[in-house]
Amino acid sequence: MDQQTPSQLSQTDRETLLEIAANSIRHGLKHGTPLAVAGSHYPTELQAVRACFVTLQIRGDLRGCIGHLEAQMPIVEDVAENAFSAAFRDPRFPPLSTSEFNDLEIHISVLTPAEPLQFDSEEDLIGKIRPAIDGLILVDGQHRGTFLPSVWESLPDTRSFLYHLKQKAGLPGEYWSDSLEIYRYETESFS
Repeated sequence: MDQQTPSQLSQTDRETLLEIAANSIRHGLKHGTPLAVAGSHYPTELQAVRACFVTLQIRGDLRGCIGHLEAQMPIVEDVAENAFSAAFRDPRFPPLSTSEFNDLEIHISVLTPAEPLQFDSEEDLIGKIRPAIDGLILVDGQHRGTFLPSVWESLPDTRSFLYHLKQKAGLPGEYWSDSLEIYRYETESFS
């Protein structure tokens, strides 16, 4: 299937994806592997090839976040894989323990396809970024980083958002280069 600009997911589809994420983490706690999900067993909307991130929190604190920026598989399969990875493979955290599971908050962000932004200076770029809407991908040589739109909640200023995104990509916050590429995407987020 081709990735295309998708329609919003229904409440039932959202609930199904959240259930799949929780079940994949449960499966990981018992068996050490993600839940095997066959996209063909789900409604057409959940078979669509879409990219997502799964973010885990415990009492409001980040506990893991893993995802794909580009669609690679049906969304139901991507959610199962990313939920498992967020719980057990995020290098910033130890693997999730059974005792943490009941306090876990699962958030899913389904991404639209990324589109390149055209700009000729940092000021031009700042003027084109849409606060609280855009997720950004920064690429320059081997440096790459992304911020989901939810990051605007903690970094609401466009300059600060871009500064910290550069740092996340391993670059100085003041860095600028003509080879810098920025892509934007939006998310449909739910928990």
